[in-house]
Amino acid sequence: MAYIYCFKPIADSKAKILILGSMPGEASLLANQYYAHPRNAFWRIMAELLKFDPAVSYEEKIQALHATHIALWDVLQSCKRKGSLDTMIETRTQTTNDFQSFLHTHNKITHIFFNGSKAEACFKQFVQKKLDLESIKLAKLPSTSPAHATISFDHKREIWLNTLKPSLC
Repeated sequence: MAYIYCFKPIADSKAKILILGSMPGEASLLANQYYAHPRNAFWRIMAELLKFDPAVSYEEKIQALHATHIALWDVLQSCKRKGSLDTMIETRTQTTNDFQSFLHTHNKITHIFFNGSKAEACFKQFVQKKLDLESIKLAKLPSTSPAHATISFDHKREIWLNTLKPSLC
């Protein structure tokens, strides 16, 4: 099984919010786009939050994130995984992204939101203890992955919107 690698972050110097996944799934890796699986709820939720049509191009979705100072990235830089499920990530193969450099360069970030439990767990286990995060608020959100079906789309959307809206001000 070969290593898989995350994408470069989508961020500009004005980013205030960082949303972290664990590692892109197979559909995203094939499309070279964050949250490309057609049943992933991420872009539908962002469309509602940021007031854009969810059918717009990927580039327009990214522009909407930039316009509202939201950055996207993944906690893991690389790993081995069969399929797309976080539970299939081989723990011993995980390497994390360089958050010290990222947060130094993107020093306006005030909130980090984790898209699911795996992103939060990896960040807390491998990254958080190396950083000074006193001025950054951390919060876990329910995974937007279609594999996380224990929570309905409506409930996920409600949690995401209620958590992110106050941070956009």
